[in-house]
Amino acid sequence: MKQKSIIFLLVVTLASMTTILGCKKTENPTPERPHTDTTPTDTITPEEPPADNIYQFKVLDGQGDSVSLSQYKDKVLLVVNTATRCGYTPQYTDLQRIYDAYKDRGFEILDFPCNQFGAQAPGSYDDIHNFCTGNYGITFPQFAKINVNGSNASPLYVWLKSKKPGDIQWNFTKFLVNRNGEVINRFEPNNPMSAVESAVKKAL
Repeated sequence: MKQKSIIFLLVVTLASMTTILGCKKTENPTPERPHTDTTPTDTITPEEPPADNIYQFKVLDGQGDSVSLSQYKDKVLLVVNTATRCGYTPQYTDLQRIYDAYKDRGFEILDFPCNQFGAQAPGSYDDIHNFCTGNYGITFPQFAKINVNGSNASPLYVWLKSKKPGDIQWNFTKFLVNRNGEVINRFEPNNPMSAVESAVKKAL
């Protein structure tokens, strides 16, 4: 009986040793990444950085050709949304007078007709331009008609409004831009033109 017990113990011991020796060493498992439904950031196209100055924009001239505003570097600019059938349309007289007075010192007026306010800028570019040159003798640059508010607003005006916040309220709102291409002032249509001229002189 004693001999059988010894044999049984030997069998059990050998079986245990075989199991231990036959086991393979296991590496620590790599922890699972937490589940997420978020799109990886490297597949998202980043938004373009905001423009630092007005020179990064392009606009359309009256013939529909692209014009880079970089051509106005080192100049003081007055950017105006205009209309030909507005109560403020006679401001064209003062705008041309100010332009004549300071253009030789590096001043430009950029005129953007806009039909968003009371449909007061109807017609084609040629209709608008002929009206302005014929009635007010304007000689400063006049560009293609644009929107200044809403989802179809010109990127230029989105940027201008980000620098001097607030939607455009009416025709003949004016933004003054310094020689570094930075917006330094905004004038509402009912602000006196004498204040606009004073700010232009100071910027020059």
